[in-house]
Amino acid sequence: MEYDYVIVGAGSGGATLAARLAERLPEASIALVEAGPHTRTNWLVNTPLGLAALVPFKFKTNYGYETVPQRALDGRRGYQPRGRGMGGSSAINAMVYTRGHPLDYDEWAALGCTGWGWADVLPYFRRAEGNTRGEDAWHGASGPLSVSDLRFRNPFSTRFVAASIEAGHRANEDFNGPDQEGVGFYQVTQRDGRRCSVARAYLYETASGAHDNLHLIADAHALQVVFDDSRRARGVQIVRAGRVETLRVRAEVVLAAGAFGSPQLLMCSGIGPAQMLRAFGIPVLRDVRAVGTNLIDHVDFTLNVRVKSTQPVGYSLRGTANMLAQLPAFLRRGEGMWSSNVAEAGGFIKSEPSQDRPDLQLHFCAALVDDHSRKLHWGHGYSLHVCVLRPMSRGTVTLAGADARMPPRIDPRFLSDARDADLLLRGVRIAQRILAAPSLASQGGRTLYVPHDADDATLRRIIAQRADTIYHPVGTCRMGHDATAVVDPELRVRGVQGLRIVDASVMPTLIGGNTNAPTVMIGERAADFIVAARRAAQLSPGDLPTLPARV
Repeated sequence: MEYDYVIVGAGSGGATLAARLAERLPEASIALVEAGPHTRTNWLVNTPLGLAALVPFKFKTNYGYETVPQRALDGRRGYQPRGRGMGGSSAINAMVYTRGHPLDYDEWAALGCTGWGWADVLPYFRRAEGNTRGEDAWHGASGPLSVSDLRFRNPFSTRFVAASIEAGHRANEDFNGPDQEGVGFYQVTQRDGRRCSVARAYLYETASGAHDNLHLIADAHALQVVFDDSRRARGVQIVRAGRVETLRVRAEVVLAAGAFGSPQLLMCSGIGPAQMLRAFGIPVLRDVRAVGTNLIDHVDFTLNVRVKSTQPVGYSLRGTANMLAQLPAFLRRGEGMWSSNVAEAGGFIKSEPSQDRPDLQLHFCAALVDDHSRKLHWGHGYSLHVCVLRPMSRGTVTLAGADARMPPRIDPRFLSDARDADLLLRGVRIAQRILAAPSLASQGGRTLYVPHDADDATLRRIIAQRADTIYHPVGTCRMGHDATAVVDPELRVRGVQGLRIVDASVMPTLIGGNTNAPTVMIGERAADFIVAARRAAQLSPGDLPTLPARV
């Protein structure tokens, strides 16, 4: 089959881009290729509380990757859930809507990413956003991505906010407004109390996705990008229903497979470190050592508190009867605890007052979230996550084999930079002071795994035994103007033609917050780049050259 554009990956960047191109280029044909299934009618995906079942387990909608053993994490393999299906990770995440700090984007511009400063990207955040609070200088109200306040707030989430204020942190009702610092309730990507993934926002339920020229191809795994002799991308080889086929491309191929999938596809297509490619028998199209480097992720530590109570405290096995009693309210009106994202409250705080922006983030969960909820507890309790917002540690994504269907080799190298370990220790101490404040301490409870009198050396050992990701990998196809950058500031892959990358892998540094909204922004911005390029070139279908069998 022939298309003007083939986009690989229907996550936050790819789905956004596909819908916007279909809307703005009605004369062009667009294929959106996704390895996973459709999610329109998936009850667990559409029910916010369903994330409790989607995240912990490798599933048809979750790749459930593992890292290589992490030296600084006691030799453990980390867990890396990533969305697989229309919507990508936005179909399984905690729906927290944050953008990062404005200085994060000004830093991108200072690093050579021209046009990516805060003043440049804010209009794209506003374009995407449909905030129920209304439109202002910081927010949009008419975009496809629905953003709303939670319809249900667990009483213990309210206690967390109160305890944080008692511990000296200020309240903040809008983390995406004039000031990020403070504690409060997160806004979430929900519509009518149900998850608003990018698939729902851009592909299934809005006019931007209702176009005959947009073809959604689910359950099809991309194997490689196909190039002609001039190093121009001319197609994508995929496998679906056990059959290998090539989707031919007239204009551009776009990779939007995420911080793990996009570098893997580049390498399987012959773009990457030559020595590694040859070791797997992959013909080298371009020797690009930077592909798969610069992996950055938010390393996180969780304090779990068990509460002895005969009454339901949060979301737990012991509270199943209470949860089932609230299910009809959700089914009828999208209300009650089934509309909760679990991580209802949190905040952005500074480890030291001298910091120019918050360097730690908190997520409070009214549930015992232990080992990504893979370890279940019968009793009641709650959890407080603390993560390092701008880690200095850098990791890699490399190949485990020449077949793109194989899981890549993921090595975040968490806490390999001692500065991250020091900051995380300070963050845990801050979190402990919040838990000790009256609004939470008055409810009793016992902190699991962490003795109340643990000294710094003991706490460092516990962090090494229990820290892991909070699910925000970026940076493996870094954007920049320098020769070592994988893509330029218009997201074009250097050294080839007709190939872009539109996902979190292009971020040169990790923003201070959850990465779903920034990746949607990247998709919105990429649409402008591609539309402008098409208009300038006045592309017409023409005759396609003969495709090579396999590069």
